[in-house]
Amino acid sequence: MSYKKSYQIYIIGVGGQGTIKTATIIGEAAMAQGLNVVMSEVHGMAQRGGTVVTELKIGKGLSPLNENYSADLILAFEPSELLRTITVIGKNTNIIASCSAIIPFTVSLGISKYPDINQIIERLGKKVNNLHLIDAERIAKEAGNIITANIVILGAALATPQFPVKKDLIIESLKQNLPARSIDMNIKALEMGYQEYSNILN
Repeated sequence: MSYKKSYQIYIIGVGGQGTIKTATIIGEAAMAQGLNVVMSEVHGMAQRGGTVVTELKIGKGLSPLNENYSADLILAFEPSELLRTITVIGKNTNIIASCSAIIPFTVSLGISKYPDINQIIERLGKKVNNLHLIDAERIAKEAGNIITANIVILGAALATPQFPVKKDLIIESLKQNLPARSIDMNIKALEMGYQEYSNILN
């Protein structure tokens, strides 16, 4: 299976949310499908809850970096981090974001204020036509552990139109990249995220 152009994915979160692991699962599944993959990682102050960004291109493409306004899919594990994606959101970009905030230490210290989700959407303006917020933490808890919230978002991504990687290969890659004792729980989280987004589309 091949694509005339690359499918561009932009994944953003904060340290400890599994941003890079999620990208690895997608990338290795795509390669198992015979697709070309290029990937980049940008680490912020991850140990202090700083921003972590991973960009992938699946299909044609030498550079992993998303051109301006060209992302096909954005996965945001923390809602305020959406504000950092504004330059890669195009009119056809699908955006899936967790609605659960992780409060930065600067807010806890009173140095800054955390915007509510309505403020975030307002700042994004007309770029949110295809934005879907998911209560990933709640679903992850139901699946067995809040730590699987990134996999819930990944499951939702699988249900988006035009997602280029087969679901069974994502599951196989998940098995290869996560601890054996957590596989059943993560597959459950994946399936619940997939169903959640499928329900939104319907």
